[in-house]
Amino acid sequence: MKKKLVKYEHNIKLSTKQMINTANDFFNVIKKRRTVRDYDPTTDVPIDIVENAIKSAATAPSGANQQPWHYVLVSNQNLKNKIRIAAEDEEKEFYSRRAPDEWLNALEHIGTDQNKPHLENAPFLIIIFAQRYSIDKNGNKLKNYYVSESVGIATGILLSSLHMSGLVTLTHTPSPMKFLSKILKRPENESPYLIIATGYPSKNATVPIITKKSPSEFLTKYL
Repeated sequence: MKKKLVKYEHNIKLSTKQMINTANDFFNVIKKRRTVRDYDPTTDVPIDIVENAIKSAATAPSGANQQPWHYVLVSNQNLKNKIRIAAEDEEKEFYSRRAPDEWLNALEHIGTDQNKPHLENAPFLIIIFAQRYSIDKNGNKLKNYYVSESVGIATGILLSSLHMSGLVTLTHTPSPMKFLSKILKRPENESPYLIIATGYPSKNATVPIITKKSPSEFLTKYL
């Protein structure tokens, strides 16, 4: 099959100084992103902000351009309540039975437990589903490639877009997450990947004191 190609038009044209400044500006903003568990349920979040962040995520590169993701946006309070109840049931099992002591010790400084009020208090929940395979118009299964990598890249763009728009976020992966497929009536080819709670922080929101690794710890250069 002959490739169908068009000429690439590189329309972001910056001087070297502008490029460096843009990179620095992005870093100085994104480094302030924190996982926030305390949300203001009383202040409305314009849905356009969240929808545009999801559209930005959907521009991500993906294996063979299969775009193996689906996003479910939930603000309905009844649905959020069902998700919270189901998630807390799984989290109770995790913290009391399934999680090894090593894992619980690693989480101790963050202070998390099975109680997940953010699932109700955050104005929006974005539930990301990974499509392990697609279905063509004739009902045939088509394998998707590099699904986790593709959805992971898209999720990074989504989190960055929400943060740059002035919202805070929390990523949540109750284990197992099959209840999300049932509650949200998703098809069999989709697997729950991540819940992102987003909105404005409450006035009394707190975050744990943490540090990030320095570049010398995570960057190797061959110049």
